Amino acid sequence: MVRSEAAAGWRALEPVGHPGRRDRTSPRQSRPSDTLGDGGPGNRGYGERFARLLRDGHDIEGEARLADVLAPRAATVLDAGSGMGRVGATLQRRGHRVIAVDLDAELVEQSRRTYPELPVLQARLDDLAPEVLHEAGFPTAYDLIVCVGNVMILLAESTERAVLARLRALLAPGGRVLVGFHTQAGPAGSRAYDPDEFVTDADAAGLEVESRFASYELAPYVPGTDYVVTVLRRRGDRPQTPPPTVDDA
Repeated sequence: MVRSEAAAGWRALEPVGHPGRRDRTSPRQSRPSDTLGDGGPGNRGYGERFARLLRDGHDIEGEARLADVLAPRAATVLDAGSGMGRVGATLQRRGHRVIAVDLDAELVEQSRRTYPELPVLQARLDDLAPEVLHEAGFPTAYDLIVCVGNVMILLAESTERAVLARLRALLAPGGRVLVGFHTQAGPAGSRAYDPDEFVTDADAAGLEVESRFASYELAPYVPGTDYVVTVLRRRGDRPQTPPPTVDDA
């Protein structure tokens, strides 16, 4: 089962030079693929891997395609844990207003070089209050929040509920959160995160599961899968239903 090349190649994608648990709590238009490899000494392997996949014709946009389907047209999107900017920049090209947030200074720098039109805020996800975004000149409510690329298993220990609560507070009415991660530890500093434990944490943060899959191509979720994609919404909220398409025939 292919989760997209971005997800399938995850073990090779972890940036080097971050020993121990990597704090991504605070924590993706386009330029030629060669610029993806220019990630600085700490993250060069991460960018080079994606640049190679792109040059070889592999699919690295699975997360963004699903996010685009979940969002209304011209949506306001938050890319939480945006890394080098790959997902956010793809969503920009599809007509959405995207704000990217990541803590890693090297990845933020690379994102700004590679995708200069993608606004990036360097900040902690567990500190990402509406006033922080407002002070930076960014929106404080989002139609869709994207948190993919194993951000959840790279958070500082015991901050998962705090991060999910922060994301919930940034949802616009009817807004949703798209989360994807490997269920087993792999990259340096990551941890195993059982999907049911994640659902419990989301519930504690005031979120509920709208749907759950095993891939960004919507493969059915079954217990024991090594990758989980979850769509969350604010508890008791319901997605805004778009008006039906007008048939000119």
